[in-house]
Amino acid sequence: MYSNIMEIKFPNKSDNERFARTVAAAFVLELDPTVDQISEIKTAVSEAVTNAIIHGYDEKDGIVTMSGSIEDDTVTFSVSDDGVGIPDISRAREPLFTGKPEMERSGMGFTIMETFMDSIEVQSEVGKGTRITMTKKLK
Repeated sequence: MYSNIMEIKFPNKSDNERFARTVAAAFVLELDPTVDQISEIKTAVSEAVTNAIIHGYDEKDGIVTMSGSIEDDTVTFSVSDDGVGIPDISRAREPLFTGKPEMERSGMGFTIMETFMDSIEVQSEVGKGTRITMTKKLK
């Protein structure tokens, strides 16, 4: 049984990346995280949301959904879109790979998420969207 859950939806506008970071930080406060843990969670969530905003809808308007749950001392965040999907998840998770080289993207989003969270799962279907689920134990 979850001790807390939340879900928010917002347009895929770049300003909402900052909003998502703030929501994630506020959501985990009940677990009394360290400053480093808050920073890591905010960064991982930011990368997932940025991926949904930049890659999810291929410059078309869309909605990003972020949900969170807390169970015992573990927090889980999911970020999803109903956009274009990822044709090759393995390749997309390779360090330095970017689907938008013309935007000077670093290709480090998944690597950063994997570094700061205990686990990350990517589900995607071309033409239907992507869901990134990240989990971190805080104690």
